[in-house]
Amino acid sequence: MQDYQTQKPTVLEILDTHQAMPGNLLPILHGIQDTLGYIPPAAVVDIAKSLNLSQAEVHGVISFYHYFRETPPGEHTIRICRAESCQAMNGKALETHAKQQLGIDFHETTADGIFSLEPVYCLGNCACSPSITIDDEVIGRVTTEKFDRLLATYKGAK
Repeated sequence: MQDYQTQKPTVLEILDTHQAMPGNLLPILHGIQDTLGYIPPAAVVDIAKSLNLSQAEVHGVISFYHYFRETPPGEHTIRICRAESCQAMNGKALETHAKQQLGIDFHETTADGIFSLEPVYCLGNCACSPSITIDDEVIGRVTTEKFDRLLATYKGAK
């Protein structure tokens, strides 16, 4: 994990870019996460100071939206669809299996840093439920066996 001091110039540049924008907190948070992969907790102080907000207000927004992370993501992010169609096609069993195989819960990263697991509420792939994404690849009709094969493939690619 990088030290915040090496990331701080990036955070300050993003703050400066969005400073005059109305409603700038969310674009700033997205900019930081899109650039660094997460929002370092130490950045909350700089964000709050720059926007004349309390640290609690900034942290409240970060913790409210499931999209934002305060820890570095794994090399690969797995998102499991939790929408109705996927749930109807055994998505809950897939979710339970994935958590067991990875040894983590949603919003966590495996100890080896390879995988992060996130919930998502519709991938728009309902005809092929249950669906997941690994990074930017949408994968449909995922069984527990198919999930295990995908994990092995991504681990082997390391």
